[in-house]
Amino acid sequence: MPTRPIHEPRRDDCPWCGAPGPRTRLRAPDLRHGRPGTFTLDECRACTHVFQNPRLTPEGLALYGAAGTVWRRARRRDHRGTGRAVRRYCPEPESWLDVGTGDAAFPAAVKELFPYTSFDGTDPTERVTAAAEEERIEEAYVGHLGRPGLPRRLRGRYDVVSLLGSLVRAPDARAELRAAVDAVRPGGYLVLELPDPDSAWASLLGKWWHAHTQPHHLQLLPLPNVRAELEGTGCRVLEEDRVTAHRPTDLSTALDLRLGRGLPTPLARALVTTAHATDIALAPLLSRTPFTNTYRVLAHKPL
Repeated sequence: MPTRPIHEPRRDDCPWCGAPGPRTRLRAPDLRHGRPGTFTLDECRACTHVFQNPRLTPEGLALYGAAGTVWRRARRRDHRGTGRAVRRYCPEPESWLDVGTGDAAFPAAVKELFPYTSFDGTDPTERVTAAAEEERIEEAYVGHLGRPGLPRRLRGRYDVVSLLGSLVRAPDARAELRAAVDAVRPGGYLVLELPDPDSAWASLLGKWWHAHTQPHHLQLLPLPNVRAELEGTGCRVLEEDRVTAHRPTDLSTALDLRLGRGLPTPLARALVTTAHATDIALAPLLSRTPFTNTYRVLAHKPL
């Protein structure tokens, strides 16, 4: 019985800017789950967009199972900091859409900061439906925001739309970002947080850096590209932050991936815990250096 391909055709140009001749950034196996296969991340020579090439098809992504938890765990550590950053500009939003919300950890974490806000969420998995059933969010939409078929009533509906790491997994990052802008009402706000492909950790740790995790991270977006795209939609960038957006996780997640199943669990857990303590201790020193690993962008959609 014929099977559908798990990889798209290899690209000879950049999916973001169209420039030809990308260079190979790294090759990596599935370090999280140990499934077979090696994956390539290429980097555009013109705009430095990083992308999986050849990219897995939806069937390929399904074959490799659910995405790992490295980035998701890292993001949960400081959701309240993200909420406080938004609150400086929009203290009492009525409605908020969290894109790629998963089990709605972010809305649950910031609900205390925004007690009167109605949170909705999108996610490509059914976890978002379970989150709505557990009343972490009010309305759930299964799928990527940028794909056809999501309800048109989302257009211009929300005071705030958040994309917290979700663009790295979106099949079409530009379509996802533009759909997020469309979902914001005039006068509303977007907040994005993404791993920074220009971080010094990317070069130092290579395939062990959490944002390089394969095969589910389909792309990494440099901050200048995101800024230009937002400004091209008419939004005004209010704030770019690499300092408070930094997440102290690089050594601990790299060690977690490196150890895998190679050591007894208690010993591995103790080593990763020690590495995490080192990450936290180094954070005040690294957060203003090229070793920052995350950037946050806050943008305003004009009336």
